[in-house]
Amino acid sequence: MFIDEAVIYVRSGKGGDGFVHFHREKYVPRGGPDGGDGGRGGDVILEVVPTLNTLSPFRHTMKYIAADGAKGGVNNQTGRSAEDLVIPVPPGTIVHDQDSGELLGDLVTAGQRLVVCKGGRGGKGNQHYATSRNQAPRIAEKGVPAQERNLRLELKLIADVGIVGVPNAGKSSLLAAVTRATPKIGDYPFTTLEPNLGVAELNMDTSLVLADIPGLVEGAHQGVGLGVAFLRHIQRTRVLIHLLDGLSEDPVADFTQINSELAYFDPLLVKKPQVVALNKIDLPEVTERWPAIKKALEERGYQPMAISAMARTNLDALLWKVVELLQTAPMYEVEAEVPVYRPEEDIHDFTVAKEAGGWRVSGKGIERAAAMTYWEYEGSVRRFQRLMEKIGVDEALREAGTQEGETVFIGDYELEWQD
Repeated sequence: MFIDEAVIYVRSGKGGDGFVHFHREKYVPRGGPDGGDGGRGGDVILEVVPTLNTLSPFRHTMKYIAADGAKGGVNNQTGRSAEDLVIPVPPGTIVHDQDSGELLGDLVTAGQRLVVCKGGRGGKGNQHYATSRNQAPRIAEKGVPAQERNLRLELKLIADVGIVGVPNAGKSSLLAAVTRATPKIGDYPFTTLEPNLGVAELNMDTSLVLADIPGLVEGAHQGVGLGVAFLRHIQRTRVLIHLLDGLSEDPVADFTQINSELAYFDPLLVKKPQVVALNKIDLPEVTERWPAIKKALEERGYQPMAISAMARTNLDALLWKVVELLQTAPMYEVEAEVPVYRPEEDIHDFTVAKEAGGWRVSGKGIERAAAMTYWEYEGSVRRFQRLMEKIGVDEALREAGTQEGETVFIGDYELEWQD
């Protein structure tokens, strides 16, 4: 099944915790600190795999969680780092943050990678906190917490040529006639319910990738019919074959309507080179109408062609005309990737607010520091207290009116305020 939109949850691995340990060896009664660092958590990475052409795997698996780094060990042993979690996606996948709407990346070329969640750094073991004044530190650091986010994946097919037109114009028949694609074909509206891709080989050196875009109707840009679900697939194409139904009541009006829908959806679409072709020229009634239709289109600045997808009339000429336009058509420009990672949040950026049961200190930096603190070790607690004083949390709580013994919430942790 063709799926071109998906929302998934991704979470990187947490960094492994640093270790508190003191060297133990026969005849060495006062071994120094030798607690090792934690290993790095796994990244979550999206990677383009050219053999994929749909987002359907994400219908069944919607959560992707990388492994955590291992805890540090004795004798200064660093914990094992976790492997990255690589998620394959088809070329043409656009990645947004579902919650903020931020564009994270546009994945087009084979092998292209995008790190969407970075694994946490491993925490430091107590070997790092030994000083001349404190040679037996009971201080260590927990690993950096995992990153998590909801991603919205959107697929835009990558093709040289997009075949557009009203329902029943014969787009699927044309694609089947010039390629080895096997789209569903029938004489009723919306036979095609999903885009189809095919490769047309004109000679040993020339081939075209064509996309049959499901029929567009008036109001498509607003979601009428198959609507915007498939309009976006035209955006990556460089040339359009605008196929007209020779048996339509007014093919020229159909031509104008489709171009209007393209313009409403994206003004750049109507600027793409178009090869206009009237289909079903093998039928006598269409042959009779052709001169008048040809004249009307020429008056609009186009040089239309008459073809028959079923009888395979003039199809080679049509494709070579497309090749000619491709020589001068601008290449599709990949949207500039927006860096996924920002510098770590400023730990001085926090807020203090009163809430039921106490006070809440909010800020990604201070909350991360709390999550990395070993609360069971007095030395680690003192280190966190010094941090709160240094960045101004203590002063902010005093100014807010925090009283002795009240509860202060930082992330998932509850602390008792002592002035």
